[in-house]
Amino acid sequence: MSRGGNGGRQRIKTAKGRSASSIKWIQRQLNDPYVRKAQAEGYRSRAAYKLIELDERFHFLRGAKRVVDLGIAPGGWTQVVRRICPQAAIVGIDLLPTDPIEGATILQMDFMSDEAPALLAEALGGPADIVLSDMAANTVGHQQTDHLRTMALVEAGCLFASEVLRPGGTYVAKVLAGGADHSLVAELKRLFTTVKHAKPPASRKDSSEWYVIAQGFKGRPEAAEADDE
Repeated sequence: MSRGGNGGRQRIKTAKGRSASSIKWIQRQLNDPYVRKAQAEGYRSRAAYKLIELDERFHFLRGAKRVVDLGIAPGGWTQVVRRICPQAAIVGIDLLPTDPIEGATILQMDFMSDEAPALLAEALGGPADIVLSDMAANTVGHQQTDHLRTMALVEAGCLFASEVLRPGGTYVAKVLAGGADHSLVAELKRLFTTVKHAKPPASRKDSSEWYVIAQGFKGRPEAAEADDE
């Protein structure tokens, strides 16, 4: 790495053999203040600050006792939960391997598999206060296809949240530009008291990601119907 004549920005000393996209990604990482901050503060990824900033705005983490982290790898969001809610039980899931985190149970498997929701609920041991989802489908470069695949994950996360959240709980999920689809927003508004969209400052400006924050879970409709009988 080298400095000089570039306003303090770092550049790659040896780019030989690297693709243009690889060089661009490395340059961006080297000059990203959130990357440097994550390294200094011990977070595994810059994504930790997205959750920190969302919580600073919507105040959903403090006091949580049970939290689910969908798409946990590499573990930055769970690290944030551990620091803010050190006594919380956390259960995470991801296809990718994730190094152990004290206080967290991590399942390496596909959240979309039939057995995943039951295994997560069993590991949690009771109703969740928060379901977090930073999941995103692998992109194929076709905007509509990428959007549909990611929204399928958001919808699956919403269904799971409706099954495990306690009344008053929160569901936070990554969506793409434009936010959640109208049908999903309608479903979220049916299940939660408030539904908001936000793009935290830590989310890169050129990224299409946004987050939907659904707070005040009203309880499972079928449970309410059973109480009325």
